[in-house]
Amino acid sequence: MWWFQQGLSILPVALVLCSATAFVVPYVTAVLLRHVDPLVPYISDTGTIPPERCLFGILLNVSALLGVATVFVHYKYVCVLNPENPGILRLNRLGLALGWSSCFGLCIIANFQKCVLYSVHVLGASVTFGTGALYMLAQTALSFQAQPRRARPRLALLLWAGCSGGSSILVFVSSVLLGSGIYGPGLVQKLHWQPQERGYIPHMISTISEWSLAFSFLSFFLTYIQDFQTISLRAVVTLQGHPLQHSPQSPENEEQGLLFAGSI
Repeated sequence: MWWFQQGLSILPVALVLCSATAFVVPYVTAVLLRHVDPLVPYISDTGTIPPERCLFGILLNVSALLGVATVFVHYKYVCVLNPENPGILRLNRLGLALGWSSCFGLCIIANFQKCVLYSVHVLGASVTFGTGALYMLAQTALSFQAQPRRARPRLALLLWAGCSGGSSILVFVSSVLLGSGIYGPGLVQKLHWQPQERGYIPHMISTISEWSLAFSFLSFFLTYIQDFQTISLRAVVTLQGHPLQHSPQSPENEEQGLLFAGSI
């Protein structure tokens, strides 16, 4: 059995691969069609014009769905590891809400393009990166309490995201400056830049930060692979008003057994 066939390890792998494809394939397509400059455009710029916009939207929506599933499975994993620690369970529930909020922001980015509804697109990016960074912080804190062997790599990736996310602040501030008209009109829709143009330096700082932050997020989910190798998935069917023939499970056992049929 290959490593990615063990348990549910394919889930975070699929999330990372799909998300990376959503960034790289539209970028390559947009560069080949000369829709954007090769030197570090905004990720959103590579998903603005058809046909790359179609690929960008589809792949990000799939990534958001995979993200929802990955965040939920990891939430259940922590619940089973620490069923009697109220502090860990509260932080775990907070992490679930933050992770799902970040996935919802990703859907906004996918479906509201930068050049169509800029303010909504920036809102989606702020939700994705802002709550995503808080999700990484929550999971790193959980790792120090519940899984010390996973804590150091997650802390390193959190610091990377923090250095880039000074990036998230730079992305937001630079986007606001470019959209405010300080450096001239129409920069929000601008896809081609020359070094001598006003606003070029804020633009480059913003784009480099955005790419760095995005890949720090993706790398964080790679740390879930070993955890997910110990997880099996099964369905529990309950017929209301028609009791099944076997002995019933308690709600607590049903909750813990929903996603974990194998040993952990």
